[in-house]
Amino acid sequence: MLLTGASGFIGRHVAEALASAGHVVVCATRRPGKDGDPRFRYVAADFTRDVDPETWLPRLAGVDAVINAVGIIRESGAQTFELIHERAPCALFAACARSGVRLVLQVSALGADAQARSRYHLSKKRADDFLAGLPVHSVIVQPSLVYGPNGASARLFTTLASLPLAALPGGGEQQIQPVHVVDVTAAVMALLARPPASGERVALVGPAPTTFRAFLAGLRQSMGLGKPFFLAAPMPLFRLGARIAQSLPGSILDTETLEMLERGNTASPDAITRLLGRTPRSPAEFIPAADAPAVRQAAQLNWLLPMLRVSIALVWIVTGIVSFGLYPVAESYALLARVGITGMLAPVMLYGAALLDLVFGIATLLLKRRHWLWLGQIAVIVFYTAIISWRLPEFWLHPYGPLLKNLPMLAAIWLLLEMERR
Repeated sequence: MLLTGASGFIGRHVAEALASAGHVVVCATRRPGKDGDPRFRYVAADFTRDVDPETWLPRLAGVDAVINAVGIIRESGAQTFELIHERAPCALFAACARSGVRLVLQVSALGADAQARSRYHLSKKRADDFLAGLPVHSVIVQPSLVYGPNGASARLFTTLASLPLAALPGGGEQQIQPVHVVDVTAAVMALLARPPASGERVALVGPAPTTFRAFLAGLRQSMGLGKPFFLAAPMPLFRLGARIAQSLPGSILDTETLEMLERGNTASPDAITRLLGRTPRSPAEFIPAADAPAVRQAAQLNWLLPMLRVSIALVWIVTGIVSFGLYPVAESYALLARVGITGMLAPVMLYGAALLDLVFGIATLLLKRRHWLWLGQIAVIVFYTAIISWRLPEFWLHPYGPLLKNLPMLAAIWLLLEMERR
């Protein structure tokens, strides 16, 4: 069994299920040396480059079934929809037809059909159509929004649901039908055991359609967070926000995902119900009661930590700007003189410290990994606090608490330092 996308969200769950069922699984990955798990074998593959069937043929030696679970929700660098969803999979499928592979299962997406408009759906559809036309037994599964622990979609939805106030596009009336990753995995395993007619497209959805708004409200209730407060954001305003968000690294919101949400994402649950032998779990069952505290905490930290990071950055930036002249320079020199800094050293220390503050603030906003930065900020605050405590101890008794405020600042920076180690 060759599995592509084994390190992805759906792929990881499928790989676990295959290993538990006793299958010999060969994982095609870009980093076979780093993704090692003794239960699996590995071959090197790169969907940004492997667009020729000849490249795939040696990897299919001894393989009787192939599952393609590779997919991206946003384009990034060389990872384009055309390469990842279409050209590389089509090369793999063509090689499967030539090498005598018994079965190919393609993990596509609900909405990759004749009404597809987004580049995401169109690229999936072209690969689906190509596979269905080959002389190889194929099954095309089309999951709806897939929810599961550690999934990017689950992280987005639980974060939105945990916000004290959330703006939803068009009031959140879009129709969706989320399905749990455990049900998707079980359906894939059932299809491998009893494949339907070749080329059949199988929708994997939850038990019934719901609105985006109701879905988030249900997740909020499951996390034990009380009544939701949603605002209806006009679609033109949300489209503008999506254009801005798509330029931010790591953002899952862009014009493509918003367009897919607007279109809706529903289908009959009959197929997955037959495969599972039961009704797929509803969104009310997505978060078990025992997991609710951990899910709630993780969801809240997803927006609380960035808010804390931005507030710390603003403290440094505003402090730097104020020190460059908004606060009377003569009074700044007078304070420096009281700690023993006078003459030519005074402007060097004043403007040097102001520049350092600006650098700290801008780096806090822009750098992805900030371990050294947090340590540097802690060291500077401790140094400032020690000097002022020695030379200007009255600031400890100042009614505005300029030195006392360093204590929560240090605690906040330390919190970010510890959280980034995880």
